[in-house]
Amino acid sequence: MIGLISATAAGATARDRLAAAWPDRTRVYEGPVGDAVRAAFAECEQLVCFLATGAVVRLIAPLLDDKRTDPGVVCVDEGGRFAVSLVGGHGGGANELAEEVGELLAARPVVTTATDAVDLPGLDTLGFPAEGDVAGVSRALLDGEPVALEAELAWPLPPLPLSDHGSYVIRVTDRAVEPAEREVVLRPPSLVVGVGASRGAPVDEVLDLIGDAVREAGLSPASLAALATVDAKSDEPALVEAARRLGVPLLTYSAAELAAVAVPNPSPAPLSAVGTPSVAEAAALIGGGELLVPKRKSERADGRPAMATCAVVRRLTRGRLAVVGLGPGARDLLTPRATAELRRAAVLVGLDQYVDQIRDLLRPGTLVLESGLGAEEERARTAVAEARKGQAVALIGSGDAGVYAMASPALAEASDDIDVVGVPGVTAALAAASILGAPLGHDHVSISLSDLHTPWEVIERRVRAAAEADIVVTFYNPRSRGRDWQLPKALAILAGHREPATPVGVVRNASRPDGTSRLTTLAALDPATVDMMTVVTVGNTATREIAGRMVTPRGYRWQAARTVEEDAK
Repeated sequence: MIGLISATAAGATARDRLAAAWPDRTRVYEGPVGDAVRAAFAECEQLVCFLATGAVVRLIAPLLDDKRTDPGVVCVDEGGRFAVSLVGGHGGGANELAEEVGELLAARPVVTTATDAVDLPGLDTLGFPAEGDVAGVSRALLDGEPVALEAELAWPLPPLPLSDHGSYVIRVTDRAVEPAEREVVLRPPSLVVGVGASRGAPVDEVLDLIGDAVREAGLSPASLAALATVDAKSDEPALVEAARRLGVPLLTYSAAELAAVAVPNPSPAPLSAVGTPSVAEAAALIGGGELLVPKRKSERADGRPAMATCAVVRRLTRGRLAVVGLGPGARDLLTPRATAELRRAAVLVGLDQYVDQIRDLLRPGTLVLESGLGAEEERARTAVAEARKGQAVALIGSGDAGVYAMASPALAEASDDIDVVGVPGVTAALAAASILGAPLGHDHVSISLSDLHTPWEVIERRVRAAAEADIVVTFYNPRSRGRDWQLPKALAILAGHREPATPVGVVRNASRPDGTSRLTTLAALDPATVDMMTVVTVGNTATREIAGRMVTPRGYRWQAARTVEEDAK
């Protein structure tokens, strides 16, 4: 919950805007400011104070205890010009909150955390525990001193300026090792514990069993990712409460799913009870991985039969491939999600000219693998191969990566051993349409006229189908120096089904500073004025030019009514 505190009418106005925008995330604290701050500090994970920073410093100074547990505090000035991350930038999430508040209130976020100031990800913001000399290693990264990565587990990390050797070390491990001097130990969520329990089992018996199994295997409980069991036990109080106390989800699977998993220690007892010869081992292994602790039973001091079983598996490392659409070229049409993925990626793969568009957004330490035109399949293979190494990879394409871009070859190459995330982008057709007016207001289709990958016979058949179906058509890759006859041929096919006066929009470099656009007709379009940087949109029989804009009505009834009205005049 985010506590909101203000002292003046101006601050209350901005406060109420946040409260209205985030009704489920915020709580307004009224009354004397000192009392409000103290109450919010005790009850909320974060605070936004519409007060001077000096006033907030004096109010919260006696309340500060530990930066790992104190709430994050953001100050917004009375004029709403700045959103200042005051304390808890990383641990309390104040840096991110300042960005969010700034975006909502049109205020400038002010973040002074050292790593953020130089665009390095904080070691305590990676989404899993960081132990050891976080401050010292972070300072070494900031100062450009050599910091070595010792990864016992290949895990997708954001870009960091690391060296092969160094006096400072970042260690990635799920083993129960103590950080050495000048070392940070990162604990990735690599361990899944399969659990089984008899009805009414005590939660302490389940927790003691899990704790003993993890400790005796030399593993760190900080790397626990989930508990897993059969769905018949999804509401077993001991398992639900154990997951809650450990701060991990309780995953459940059907008996049929678990019965299909090969395990070293099947048993007739769970088979008769819940329909699978294994619960603990099968539930832990269902996603694949290395069985570190085979099934073991709990021990009871009273000598009565065990009521819980568990097994521990180190899950397979899964790299992450984000297929990112960059949009048509204008920076303000690059989505925030795409920007976030570019900054998250440790490896970027892309066409050299697209890499140049976004190179300034990459964090220091990002490995850039770029290549020229015609190497699409090679880029797809490279991106997938890097992800299979456990890397966080971004594969970029123009427009939407799934439209005539890199998503298709990448997903054809990828299997289920990596995580794939698609990030949509604004397509060239959409960018051009917004410039022309509303040409895509009804059914429409995009067709590439490049026959480098598709035989012309197939392309021609698709153009004829669109022509006969009276569908608005946007042509990608319409004409190049080596392919100058396809566009005239396609236009001739459409002309056999549409009037010469049918509106045609021609947009080159849509959304870019050197972009141009013009509205012409099917009869008047000169194909020689079109190149590979152009998209050509041909209207259907209902498309009209209205006030210099290309408009396709949403329905033919509207157009029919308009025609009747014009005839009546």
